[in-house]
Amino acid sequence: MPKKVDHEARRREIAEALWRIASTRGLDGASLRDVAAEAGISLGRLQHYFRTRNEMLVFALRYINQLATERIRARIEALHGEPAPRQVLRACLSGMLPLDDRSRTGLLVGAAYYARAVHDEALRAEAENGIPRLRAFFAAQLRLAAERGELPPERATEDEAMLLIGAVDGLATYVLLGVHTPEAALRLVDLQLAKLFGADGADGVCEAGRASDVDGAGMADGVGAAPWEAGAVAPGVG
Repeated sequence: MPKKVDHEARRREIAEALWRIASTRGLDGASLRDVAAEAGISLGRLQHYFRTRNEMLVFALRYINQLATERIRARIEALHGEPAPRQVLRACLSGMLPLDDRSRTGLLVGAAYYARAVHDEALRAEAENGIPRLRAFFAAQLRLAAERGELPPERATEDEAMLLIGAVDGLATYVLLGVHTPEAALRLVDLQLAKLFGADGADGVCEAGRASDVDGAGMADGVGAAPWEAGAVAPGVG
């Protein structure tokens, strides 16, 4: 009997080969031939799974989104009891930072996609769809915090949510460039949350939690999240 091939698994393997190239050379250095060689298959075999380069790029982006979602959801589910909105936001924000080698690779791939998405309509659509979902999810957490008396009602807005996204996006870039260490970036995330929620009561954020965030302990497998990638965490969380 011919061996049964898991086509979805093979497509994911090809996507991971693309990421390895993108994290070191960018997407412009990832031709179909290059990706096939990295994946250890022939060009013809790769084209059996992806007819065009753009089809491969979009699939790989959606797959990296899926892994980012799983990573951040695992962070939230690892919180004890019913997590407070501040805890949920911190789990999401820290999940969007390159705090270990795996998430650093993910952010490098995300940066390569971002650069291409500026001029690529299909990839730009993925970004445009993801960011509003993430903003809405963050705003919902802020409104919940206001209802619980943990946040002034006037701060529970989509503008505040977007400021959080913009802040962590910038911090992630600075960590990749070596301007900040992962520890410094995480400290600044906590500082921003303290300014938003108030310094009293860290809602369960402890020093041990901060350490495990940076060294990757207790995290689900996956890659780091670019801002539009983390947007996929919104459905079913909270």
